[in-house]
Amino acid sequence: MPDSGLDAASTARHLGVLVVGLGGAVASTAVAGIEMLRAGSNDLAGLPLANVGTAGLAPYRNIHFAGWDLHGEDLASAVREHRVLDRDQTEMVEDVLSTVKPWPAVGSVDFCKNVDGTNKIGGSHRDAVDQIRSDIRNYRQSTGVGDVVMINLASVERWPDLKLEVLQTAAAFECGLDASDPAISPAMLYAYAAIVEGVPYGNFTPSLAADIPALTRLADERNVPVAGKDGKTGQTFIKTVLAPAFRARSLYVEGWFSTNILGNRDGLALDNADSLRSKLNTKGSVLDDILGYPVEDHLVNIQYYKPRGDNKEAWDNIDLVGFMGQKMQMKVNFLCRDSILAAPLVIEIARVLDLAKQRGKGGIQEQLGIFFKAPMTPAGRREEHSFPVQQSNLLDWLNAA
Repeated sequence: MPDSGLDAASTARHLGVLVVGLGGAVASTAVAGIEMLRAGSNDLAGLPLANVGTAGLAPYRNIHFAGWDLHGEDLASAVREHRVLDRDQTEMVEDVLSTVKPWPAVGSVDFCKNVDGTNKIGGSHRDAVDQIRSDIRNYRQSTGVGDVVMINLASVERWPDLKLEVLQTAAAFECGLDASDPAISPAMLYAYAAIVEGVPYGNFTPSLAADIPALTRLADERNVPVAGKDGKTGQTFIKTVLAPAFRARSLYVEGWFSTNILGNRDGLALDNADSLRSKLNTKGSVLDDILGYPVEDHLVNIQYYKPRGDNKEAWDNIDLVGFMGQKMQMKVNFLCRDSILAAPLVIEIARVLDLAKQRGKGGIQEQLGIFFKAPMTPAGRREEHSFPVQQSNLLDWLNAA
């Protein structure tokens, strides 16, 4: 079997992953994990593509991180704040992470009320885009890493009105940049900057970004790979595994009640009603699409509960109807580590986006749908949510020459 993503590190090219929200729990966990591998660890648990030997995938040890955050402290401080890693792990990478500091970021309390910081890019929309593009170019020049992808891990933004003209075409969007149109969000500014710089873009958040019509078309025109949105890590991941099995066994889902509690920065952002609505928008249609009928009592509840930190609890009650109308229940209690589930997916999304760029495949990358709650899909095509189907789609794409 070809290398697992470790063995060829000494000879293969390097990949730069530029993260929006570099100081957050997920990003700092991803950086720490790669640094542990670089320090000699061979523990590849949780990395879905670790045993996939597709030629061209960047080796894990050749991945390097940089990026933007509204909080300017170094990543060693961020890791200590988020408390995802244990003490031994923190000490193992602390010296390296202390040298990594986020660049000033674009922020907007209008789009994300509960998360703000002082490490900000000021000025107009056009000023912000110019600075982001400059950061990308400076990174390439200073590091010599020419192959770069961008991943959005920033806090959840509210959704603007998708029908607004400024979001429909590239020309209208350009005018909106010059006018600092209030409908254009920070996530869109980063997505635009990535696309015009030829940098593949992945959106791990529920925020609208490259999936607005203007930017999807721009990515097509410039042949830049894009994917998203909203990383599928915990409760929705379990739904997309169980629901296909219920359908295959003709077990009718009468109701599905889901509740989540988490206390990290993502939970704080979702404590705002507008940001929460964006999150629920990406979670709601999964069951109906897989099962083929509307689940009338599909309820989803997300609560910020500070004591849990990154230790998320996702609890599900499923009411089923089986043979001869007999009713049954299934209960799932997933006590998970939010960033421990998410960080490996971020790494794999970056590797696959980079491979798409190497293969000359731009536009929407449907093969990455397995990693997202609301996968980007070309207009007129149905989203695929079933985990087994998504897994097959990704592996088929990876194995295609």
